[in-house]
Amino acid sequence: MEGTWSRLLIKLSEYIKSINDKKEKALSIFLTVGFPNKNNFVDLAIKVLDSGADLIELGIPFSDPLADGVIIQQSSHLAIENGINLETVLEFTNKINVRTSKPIILMGYANPILNYGVKNFLKDAQNSGASGLIVPDIPLEEMDSFFENNRSDLDIILLTTPTSSDERIEMIDEKSSGFVYCVSVSGTTGIRKNFSEETLNSLKRTYSLVSKNKMLIGFGISTPENIKEITPYCDGVIVGSAIIKQLMNDNKSYDKTLTLIKELKQSCTINY
Repeated sequence: MEGTWSRLLIKLSEYIKSINDKKEKALSIFLTVGFPNKNNFVDLAIKVLDSGADLIELGIPFSDPLADGVIIQQSSHLAIENGINLETVLEFTNKINVRTSKPIILMGYANPILNYGVKNFLKDAQNSGASGLIVPDIPLEEMDSFFENNRSDLDIILLTTPTSSDERIEMIDEKSSGFVYCVSVSGTTGIRKNFSEETLNSLKRTYSLVSKNKMLIGFGISTPENIKEITPYCDGVIVGSAIIKQLMNDNKSYDKTLTLIKELKQSCTINY
């Protein structure tokens, strides 16, 4: 499986920096691979990127996604029913890759990757055109043994949480590549109306400690107002559940979803 690996010429971290240099925050949009329609998923992904997403995060459907809330769990279940597996994910990644120069991040849990074979998966993920990989159920302490130092040029993106100590955040920053994924709130993914002062202070603390990498914030971001609240404390944002929920209630052209993405991207540039 071979993709056009031109994005290796610009590392993920440098790409995010180039967006920040334009006085913008990076917008990463999460999609569950094969949802809502397996047959036009690649076209949907390209439309999402064309509507303003700077990066796309492709979720590998899994039967027990511990970090995901009800909305993404449901999309994952439906994608599996539609016949999506790891081979399909890599196939779709390759098809998206040849149609865009924007980075593709894969997000998946350890079990399917172990079953596939870690070394083979990393090689095939890179060849399919992925720039980075997020495995949320592999903690910092198990990272080296899990990946067996077979990382090559694929960025391995680690996560911080509100309960992470200062020392741990610094260790995550040191080990992570591409960017650091800052989980905004404790618990699973989902839609929240706003962020508490405690959450904003936590984000500010984490951002001050991340020095090697760029930092993107995810979990709970669903509106332009949410993004405006947190832009002082990050280099970009990741939006997932709000997009999946909109796709569940959208027409076949995904007009409402694409409009939402345009509005989210606009909020990444205004009042910055």
